[in-house]
Amino acid sequence: MDKTFWISVAGYFAATMAVAYPWHMLLFHEQYVAMGAFTRGEPIMRLGMAAIFFQAVVFAYFFPLYLRHRPAGNVIRRGVEFSLFMGLTVYTVVVFATAAKFAIEPVSQFLVYGTVFQFLQFLAVGIVLGLIHRPTRSAQ
Repeated sequence: MDKTFWISVAGYFAATMAVAYPWHMLLFHEQYVAMGAFTRGEPIMRLGMAAIFFQAVVFAYFFPLYLRHRPAGNVIRRGVEFSLFMGLTVYTVVVFATAAKFAIEPVSQFLVYGTVFQFLQFLAVGIVLGLIHRPTRSAQ
């Protein structure tokens, strides 16, 4: 694992936390509690951070492979494409599977909040990955 890999892991983590913490803990915390999506008084932050770390490792590993197969075009656009595509897996688990397993009401509101959040998260992650993997001036 090279330096760019670990910078990508850190970038994923930072981009995700920059979106997730304000979204879930400041802006919409009360709405999530009212819907029944948050039932724990204090979230176990270590578990959430571990999930983000493992996601970051997967994204950091696979993004350079994606770039090798789609080298043409703007690398930031490629980052967003990759992140939104890969984020679909996370999205289905976090939003649809959660709504299916827990007594969240109204489900439609949870689906909207989850969809917007995941879009913003993976948009931010894609931009960050693209910026990290930009060709340097000497490599151009």
